[in-house]
Amino acid sequence: MVDEKVIRLALADDHKIFRDGIRMALKGRDIIKIIWEADDGKDMMHKLRIKTPDILLMDISMPHIDGINALANIRKEYDDIKVIILTMYDDREVITKMMELGANAFLTKTTDADEIYKAIVTCMNEDFYFNDLVNTAVLLKLQQKRTVRKFYPQAIKFNEKEMKILKLISEDKTTEEISEDVFLSPRTVETIRQNMKTKVGAKTIAGLVMYAMRNKMLE
Repeated sequence: MVDEKVIRLALADDHKIFRDGIRMALKGRDIIKIIWEADDGKDMMHKLRIKTPDILLMDISMPHIDGINALANIRKEYDDIKVIILTMYDDREVITKMMELGANAFLTKTTDADEIYKAIVTCMNEDFYFNDLVNTAVLLKLQQKRTVRKFYPQAIKFNEKEMKILKLISEDKTTEEISEDVFLSPRTVETIRQNMKTKVGAKTIAGLVMYAMRNKMLE
């Protein structure tokens, strides 16, 4: 857990008034330090090369480089950065697209300050933050089999230990909770989780769960 560690946060949004609002909303949260702000995608990519944050809070609609292309580039160059999408869009196709590209959380700009803070801390500690918006979008995506099939064309089998961990992941268990249930260290659980993602070609935990549900591995 990293609750006592200062989380370096970066903001990317082309509306200064919104960035100011986020800054005010997080004021007093001592574990969060905003290290820079960017007002467009190009500026954001430039600042990433100078100072890397732990968490990037990013809009989708930005000048020069939009959030979709920016996220694709970030995942090629900065795999360790946790990216939280914070946008006006709540379209389910957009949500699943961003999660498939490697977003760690997806929030709308109507989200209150407490949930934004919770998403930041959860992503820092557990990699991903799943809310009802994301869960609903992912489940509906699974129903569109023709669309999902092109992402995961082959069925993969997991061993008994992997299946146990997969089930606990789907139940939103933390790494520490999973390690206690399966009697393995948190680091071993992380390794197994990464190996499962690699097996199915998934970039994210959401992608892994989507694969498992599509192939009826999870009830």
